[in-house]
Amino acid sequence: MVETRTRILGIAPYQGMNTVMERAAQAYPHIQLDVFTGDLEVGVAIVQRMSPNVYDCIISRGGTATLIRQVTDLPVVEVQISVYDVLSAMKLAENYSKRYAIVGFPNITEPAHTLCDLLGYSLDILTVYSGEEAEETLKKLKAEGYRMVVCDMVTHTLARKMELDAFLITSGMESMHTAISEAINISLWFGRLRQENMFLRSITQDQNGRVVVFDEEGTIFYNSPAEPSSGLAETLRDHLKEVPASGSLKFYYTERDQLYRITAQTLLMDTERYSLFYCVPSKVTFHSQWTGMRFMNRGECEYLFMNSFYSLSGAMGTMDEEIRTMAAVRQPVMIKGEPGTGKEQIARFLYLHSSLANKPFVQVSCDLMSDKSWEFLLNHDNSPLNATGNTLYFQNIESIPEEYASRLLSAIQETGLARRLRLLFSSVSRDGEEVSAMMRRFVSRLGCLVLNLPSLRSRSDEIPSLASLYLASLKPELGKQISGFEPKAIEMLRQYDWPNNYTQFKHVLETLATLTTSTYIRSSMVAELLARERALNRSAELNASAAAMDGTLEEIISQVVKQAVVSHKGNRAAAARQLGISRTTLWRYLGRSEEK
Repeated sequence: MVETRTRILGIAPYQGMNTVMERAAQAYPHIQLDVFTGDLEVGVAIVQRMSPNVYDCIISRGGTATLIRQVTDLPVVEVQISVYDVLSAMKLAENYSKRYAIVGFPNITEPAHTLCDLLGYSLDILTVYSGEEAEETLKKLKAEGYRMVVCDMVTHTLARKMELDAFLITSGMESMHTAISEAINISLWFGRLRQENMFLRSITQDQNGRVVVFDEEGTIFYNSPAEPSSGLAETLRDHLKEVPASGSLKFYYTERDQLYRITAQTLLMDTERYSLFYCVPSKVTFHSQWTGMRFMNRGECEYLFMNSFYSLSGAMGTMDEEIRTMAAVRQPVMIKGEPGTGKEQIARFLYLHSSLANKPFVQVSCDLMSDKSWEFLLNHDNSPLNATGNTLYFQNIESIPEEYASRLLSAIQETGLARRLRLLFSSVSRDGEEVSAMMRRFVSRLGCLVLNLPSLRSRSDEIPSLASLYLASLKPELGKQISGFEPKAIEMLRQYDWPNNYTQFKHVLETLATLTTSTYIRSSMVAELLARERALNRSAELNASAAAMDGTLEEIISQVVKQAVVSHKGNRAAAARQLGISRTTLWRYLGRSEEK
């Protein structure tokens, strides 16, 4: 007799649970487990796209499991959160230096209360019973000065939207084994029942698009695989009168980062007229034929910022209020800081929190722009400079060639560009070094507000909190229960110079989290990785020095003169004495350098 394999569909709300599910399934040779990643409605859509009669049971977690139960006849087993899962998140949150609370449904807060009683912890634990209640609770906590919550997936999503820091409580291997065992037991007696209604489902299932049918009154008569969003439904209603009696109507609709290609036609059933809309989604692509220029919408900027180190770790820190204040005004802003301090992400944040967030965000990478790109920007009728309401972000302003810098400044000043568009600029400027002449020029000519982003080494005391928050964001993706660092390891991170700031810090944390095989990241691993980083930096500095010597003799002398002035903290007389030249000669070389 051939033994029947139990077929289980796993819907993981986050990538890390996907990994844990696949690992746990290896202990059950008589099951077939197919795992997909999708939270809430995305998870529901995955289930609805599946053909009928394929699976015996579904495994998921939290709110995603609840929603899936509403759209399927299959039994849905919910992955429970164990006491150890909650303890792991609480231990990781210990490094967080600001006020935080544990917020979640009873499956989160009940074990949290038990652990606090056993361990003698004094933490604020708040229980919620719905997404609406979770949102109100988070608003109240934020108003009371809380900056972070330890929570489940539903609360985590809401907290991130409200710009609160959040530690997601992930499910470990023990919880997953329990869920798989329960799924196997349920499937043994539920096998026959799952066949009911599958024939009708196979008829209405569509794997490529969304079907919405309206009656003549504009009421939704039928939809598959799920009810359309309010925005999409309203757009379809607006086109009801345009649907022809014969033939079809075609148009497009954009919703955040989804582009719907829509075909509409008339259906007649029992003399009643209905309008059928077939909506095929695809990702919005904002390609530009102009090198160095990128066009983005609000949805794309939100996605990029929400998944950045600045958002995941709360890296704005004490600058949060200043940045938000600048977002609300229309005056041009110059963002300056060392490489890797997040200038691009701050530009996106200023855009997203401005009154122009529904208009395009145009990023001009000055170091990548070609001559053709500059000519298009400055001369073409379709240039984003000729639009109204756009946000233009000029990245690495110090790289603009002199010819185009003069023309751009003239275009901005002579046409009152700052009244029609939001202008953002950024410039690389290392701590203790003189800012570029180009940056000074734009700031003085345009009256820019200057936002100085601090280097990571100037915030060394915050490194434990930043590291813990970012590790918490990596746990769902990696499927590991990482509880933090050894004390010596965190001290090594604090003492390191971080020449490439948050970009380098993020890379190091990702590498450590990926390679660690223990609950705590060991100091030996940190020491080895930082040694590699130092070697790479020394190599980069040597290459940069060699590249600097490739210019003409005049250019090389100018660079040496500038470096001498910087090393003497701007004291030009002392620099002249060191170089053995007169102050007049030093001034001449500095003047030539600034003219270029």
